[in-house]
Amino acid sequence: MLRWALIFFVIAIIAAVFGFGGIAGGAASIAQILFFVFVVLFVIGLVMHLVRGR
Repeated sequence: MLRWALIFFVIAIIAAVFGFGGIAGGAASIAQILFFVFVVLFVIGLVMHLVRGR
């Protein structure tokens, strides 16, 4: 999931360089959502691993 967030981030940067503001904004929003979902799933997985390890 982090890979997809990075891909959309790169798409947003490339679109912004070429002047496609709408596409850049949309790709940046998708990248941000995917990044936060990744962080939440990572924290949940880390907590579950620590709880299961006891």
